[in-house]
Amino acid sequence: MIDIAAIEAAADRLEGIAVRTPLIRNDELDRIAGGRVLVKTENLQAIGSFKIRGAYNLMSQLTAAEAARGVVAFSSGNHAQGVAMAGRLLGIHAAIVMPADAPRAKMDNTRRLGGEVITYDRYSGDREAIAREIAAERGAALVPSYDHEHIIAGQGTVGLEIAEQALEMQLAPDQVLINCGGGGLSAGSAVALKARLQDVSVRTVEPEDFDDTARSIAAGKRMMVAPGSRSICDSLLADSPGELPFAIHRQLFDDGLTVSDCEVRGAMRFAFQNLKMVVEPGGAVSLAAVLSGRIETADRTTAIVISGGNVDLDEFAAIQASAD
Repeated sequence: MIDIAAIEAAADRLEGIAVRTPLIRNDELDRIAGGRVLVKTENLQAIGSFKIRGAYNLMSQLTAAEAARGVVAFSSGNHAQGVAMAGRLLGIHAAIVMPADAPRAKMDNTRRLGGEVITYDRYSGDREAIAREIAAERGAALVPSYDHEHIIAGQGTVGLEIAEQALEMQLAPDQVLINCGGGGLSAGSAVALKARLQDVSVRTVEPEDFDDTARSIAAGKRMMVAPGSRSICDSLLADSPGELPFAIHRQLFDDGLTVSDCEVRGAMRFAFQNLKMVVEPGGAVSLAAVLSGRIETADRTTAIVISGGNVDLDEFAAIQASAD
């Protein structure tokens, strides 16, 4: 398991690269929660999500020979943008395997950042197998989206910043809710939070049909999602927790939470109307958990992570106009 020293080292590498995003409060959110809610705004990163943290932390540690051969990643969009941006900053060619139905904004931004986009059908293809085959053909390094110690350490700087910023505000969280797909963000952040805050409880939040991490924590072993599962939270649709993240989840996490797509849409509307922020579906699940009362928040200090804000304009407009 990675330790706080690895996350602190990642924070040093990311100095001047990743934005130290604000930790904010909102009166209306506090009123609904009946307590204090601290919102970590990773949608304000340069690429609109936390993913630059892990991608840069890994890619900046490649040898010169590895960097010269380039990297290959697989992602529905946010990790793709993180890898593409890190590649541009480090002078490393980045190829990313993306589902053909990935949000257009994420695909366009990946190309804009210099990434080579290779599409596949997410319902019939195996993105990891495709990426590994391309990496082998090119002699390139593989940059996983969550199942790598350098990725986990980089993402863990989110938790490190939450702890530091909350203590600066003299509002140490009683509990922290972290959006979870494969588990890199939640695992790394939990290591940092548990190292810096006493008695803090950390929970994952997932879409209800992609509750593999919650079920895995309960079962004590890695579980898969049901075949054919669907959700609007495209950035959180991992089939199973990553092996390394889950090893951390088993040691540091309480039970996991889930939210419905309807609750996610409501959270996106709340964020736009009250926080004045654009939040993508997968980025809104922790906020949805608070707004829908999935966890007790009265008279407590709860920190949540808005993990991304990359959403197609048409989808965002439709969600804002809907009433479900």
